Amino acid sequence: MNLRHFFSRQTINNISKLNGRVFSPYRCYHIRDVIIASCSSPNNCSPESHGSFSVVRSPKSNSHFGRYIHTAQLNDSSSDSETESDDNATMNEFLSRFVWRMRGKLSEAYTDCDKKTIDGMLLIIVGKVVSEMEKGSLEQMVEAAPSTPSQDFSEDLWRTVWEVSHVVLEDMEKERKKEKMKGFLQSEEVKEMCRFAGEVGIRGDMLRELRFKWAREKMEESEFYQSLEQLRKTESQTEAQQKEPLKKEFMGEERSVRDDNNVSEEKPNVVSLPKRHGKIKYNIYGLDLSDPTWAEVADKIHESGEVIWPQEPKQISGKCKLVNDKILSLQEDDDPAPLLAEWMELLQPSRVDWINLLDRLNEQNSCVYFKIAEFLLGEESFQTNMRDYSKLIDAHARENHLEDAERILKKMNENGILPDILTSTIMVNMYSKSGNLDRAKEAFESLRSHGFQPDMKVYISMIMAYVNAGQPKMGESLMREMESRDMKPTREIFMSLLRSFSQRGDVNGAQRIATTMQFAGFQPSLESCTLLVEAFGQAGDPDQARHNFDYMMKLGHKPDDRCTASMLTAYAKKNLLDKALHLLLELEKDGFEPGVATYTVLVDWLAKLLLIDEAEQILDKIAKQGEAPPLKVHVSLCDMYSRAGAEKKALQALGVLEAKKEQLGPEEFERVINSLIAGGFLQDARRIQGLMEAQGFTASEPLKVALMASQAFGRRRQTIR
Repeated sequence: MNLRHFFSRQTINNISKLNGRVFSPYRCYHIRDVIIASCSSPNNCSPESHGSFSVVRSPKSNSHFGRYIHTAQLNDSSSDSETESDDNATMNEFLSRFVWRMRGKLSEAYTDCDKKTIDGMLLIIVGKVVSEMEKGSLEQMVEAAPSTPSQDFSEDLWRTVWEVSHVVLEDMEKERKKEKMKGFLQSEEVKEMCRFAGEVGIRGDMLRELRFKWAREKMEESEFYQSLEQLRKTESQTEAQQKEPLKKEFMGEERSVRDDNNVSEEKPNVVSLPKRHGKIKYNIYGLDLSDPTWAEVADKIHESGEVIWPQEPKQISGKCKLVNDKILSLQEDDDPAPLLAEWMELLQPSRVDWINLLDRLNEQNSCVYFKIAEFLLGEESFQTNMRDYSKLIDAHARENHLEDAERILKKMNENGILPDILTSTIMVNMYSKSGNLDRAKEAFESLRSHGFQPDMKVYISMIMAYVNAGQPKMGESLMREMESRDMKPTREIFMSLLRSFSQRGDVNGAQRIATTMQFAGFQPSLESCTLLVEAFGQAGDPDQARHNFDYMMKLGHKPDDRCTASMLTAYAKKNLLDKALHLLLELEKDGFEPGVATYTVLVDWLAKLLLIDEAEQILDKIAKQGEAPPLKVHVSLCDMYSRAGAEKKALQALGVLEAKKEQLGPEEFERVINSLIAGGFLQDARRIQGLMEAQGFTASEPLKVALMASQAFGRRRQTIR
């Protein structure tokens, strides 16, 4: 006797009711186990003798079976056989899963029983479940299982049977969805979307998640349309059953004739929408779209779409093409007005045609581009807007054409177009870049007066303008304003302000910036520590400079040539030569090799002490490194040789300085002039003073007094030249 013969289509419906849903007509299941129960006769079957059955694993675990569940009895015998085969496959799967799970439950509860005893229990349980499903009372059994135990089973066993059946149906449903998902994962539409996603750069886990998502959506869409098709078939069958009695009533004796006519006149029953009466009204969330107002809205949307949608420029051919080529080949000094007038007469250009011409000019002839772009600002067919002005101003600003940019801005104001935030930002950046602090401040205040809030780019430009103008405190105030508006300053802003304070010896400002940097999350670097050492060196505080120097080494930064030179400069301010030499010896033990910057400081220090031999030894070390001595070294040598009265060597050093007079600053000029006065070279001192004034520098009052005093007391030596 085979247990699978206990089941019928009604049984399958009862199994599905256990989980609260009916199997879909197109569901396919994966048969993993086949349950074979054998017994000689129903009356003599017992666990000891004939009640044994075994679970046999199917050698082909990947076989699939599709089944169709029909609610109405079919007359075709072939359809019945196919349905019966599909039903048997589903029955086998249910029994296989049920027995496998129930065997585990029984083995846990009856650990002392052998396999034959467990098999006998399973046979009794399966027989009871099959009998209940044949009665059609499985749903009532499930509902009453917790409170009404079976007469044959205990309450715990009956509840366990119900729970195992529930889990088996859930597993079968999950397996069905899993197998169906595999099919959609290999569908052409999902593959095509995955190929496109791979082409745009999506890889790995994200691509896999998208593939499963698309396959799941396709599966849900397929199930939706299948449910609609099943609903249509059900409705058709219901209508056919309702019409059948009416047909029998009016058929009468002409049944045979009627049957012949029905074959030709029968029409398919289709579920359709109800017929419409009156005017259609479209409603979206309660909004009536049938109102004539919406027609006007549609027209406006169409008109705006024509403006937004990019138009193609007109085709240029014939004589117009010749004129176009002449315009592209114009020189900077040529007048483009005649050619432009001829081109306009031939082409009748619109804005898109003008923009196409300007783009080609910008690529091929940028010099003429500015001239024609400015000419078009007054052309009616160009339809000039604010963006055209700002774009041209920005182009002039990038080329550092300040006067041209200001002219365009003036023309913009004359035409009644107020600068927007983009134009004001461009002007601030332009003036800041050119170093015109006053005009940059005016543009910055104009931007604020129009109610615009400066962005990060504007703040950075203004801060750099203050830094380049030697006003780091004003730049710091703007940085504080940025922080109050929750704008985090960049590391470049901090370093620029720190460098400016350091160059001026403002140790308080340098320390404020360094502290703010650390609070902003920027850790001290070699560059920032070096700038602090330079700041204290310029201020003449070698102790604080050495403190920052040691702190830098404690952080793990090895001092470079520039940092060491800054530390030696701090010692030179107080003439602490012994500490400087001690520092150099310590650094050389750690592998430090002095460079040009360190040697330059030593040469300058020794020159002030008039230690000529020692300074020349350091000068030889610079030459051995293969680099030319910097300008500061020549200033120091000229000062040393002039004070020492070494005429020939002073002549050489002064000649080098005169050749590089453009690189000298006011401090270098005054040092050279003072050294010449101290050496008695008055005529040469006056000549260098003339070079200083020619470079735009004014002599300080002490220098003027020294020149007048030397002339009054007649301190004169033979001139160098």
